Amino acid sequence: MKKFLLSILTAVLFLSACSSGDDNEEQVTGKDAFDRKGMLINIADNIVIPAYQNFASDMAVLKTTTADFVASANENTLLNLRSAWSEAYISWQTVSMYEIGKAEELSYRNFMNVYPTNTVGIEANISAGSYDLTTVSQQDEQGFAALDYLINGLSDTNTGTVEFYVNSSDGAKYKKYLTDLVERMDMLTTAVVTDWTNGYRDTFVANSGSSATSSLDKLVNDFIFHYEKHLRAGKIGIPAGVFTTETFDNKVEAFYKGDLSKTLFNANLSAMQDLFNGKHYASTTTGASFSSYLDFLNTIKNGEDLSQIINDQFDLSRSKASSLNEDFSDQVKTNNTPMLETFDELQKNVVFLKVDMLQAFSVRVDFVDADGD
Repeated sequence: MKKFLLSILTAVLFLSACSSGDDNEEQVTGKDAFDRKGMLINIADNIVIPAYQNFASDMAVLKTTTADFVASANENTLLNLRSAWSEAYISWQTVSMYEIGKAEELSYRNFMNVYPTNTVGIEANISAGSYDLTTVSQQDEQGFAALDYLINGLSDTNTGTVEFYVNSSDGAKYKKYLTDLVERMDMLTTAVVTDWTNGYRDTFVANSGSSATSSLDKLVNDFIFHYEKHLRAGKIGIPAGVFTTETFDNKVEAFYKGDLSKTLFNANLSAMQDLFNGKHYASTTTGASFSSYLDFLNTIKNGEDLSQIINDQFDLSRSKASSLNEDFSDQVKTNNTPMLETFDELQKNVVFLKVDMLQAFSVRVDFVDADGD
């Protein structure tokens, strides 16, 4: 009898052990038999990696045009540099939400695009000729915003800007700082792209489970964090004074260029909607996505598919923003109401994404909400 009971206990323990799995294995239970791994493959191979590779190519062009300008600073090479900077900045909007893997390790986004830039710190670095761009304290003295100041903000004229770089006393220092900033941006980008294409892609795809450390959980949280903090608040809410009693026309993206801020906003908004829909980079083809996952789960809100509600709200936000000036700084100064209205439309999707979508996916928020919204 004892042997019989022991045999039953052993069998139960064996079956229990066989039923458990680690975080990297997809646990398919009940209604959620969605192919998470297939979705991660689509996102990695058709969206994230191609976007990063394109951005890396644009960074290479920026590096080349910077070298050309440094070698021969004149109005033509300055205009070429500005054009390459603009193209790379627009391209950046397609990858800025992926703070995962090597990007998270390097704090990539914070070294690439903190704005407003610290012009006093930039000038102090240039004057000293000595600085450590790897330190967190130097994040707002580098990246796209710092380049904006160095090629668009030093003077109101092209001739005046060039003069800073050909000046016999400080020209060499300005050239060195400009070169160092671009080379660091290119180095960071190369590190992130290399990581994705040399191992991290496979790690990302394999981690298709449903734990808090799974790729989907981390990616969805990063997606919502970027939407809420960098798109909604950073590009619109903070300049418009949503969280304070005053507006900040100097805290817009591409402040010195001026007429680029709306383009950057639209590029980022579209990239985020494309990721939501699994749209392949630079293509009309779509694959498994957050949207198709919601449809698979038959997620309904107020009698309508949640995926459609979210897409409609993306479109409404884009439509509302269409009335904004190309220069958000000018918009804030002359008529801030359209900025506030755009923020309100963006805010509606925070609820749909952060509450309804996360509940459907059984994903918990892993970041702290600090702006009281």
